Amino acid sequence: MPIDRGHLARFTRGDLALEREVLELVRVQLPLSLARLQVSTSGTEWRDGAHTIKGSAAAIGAWRLARAAERAETVDFADAGRRQRALGRVRAAAGDLLRHIGRLCAP
Repeated sequence: MPIDRGHLARFTRGDLALEREVLELVRVQLPLSLARLQVSTSGTEWRDGAHTIKGSAAAIGAWRLARAAERAETVDFADAGRRQRALGRVRAAAGDLLRHIGRLCAP
């Protein structure tokens, strides 16, 4: 599962409206964070972008994405090949999460 629903319920204190609001925020912000990560021009920008994604993912219990972003944080920015592979893993996990959020938040 892309989201640990028990963790999310604890994070939102069981408030389903808040859960939906948080998921909608992630749905909007995650593509922007991914785009910023992709166009990073320095190691600092890269690490900050990966760290932001990691924190957002961990907050809602999206452990696969959080782990991928955590690994991306440690990639040497100068190693373009490793950076692209790390970005691919983050994007794949983010895509799964966004599709899952779409299903959860469908009217």
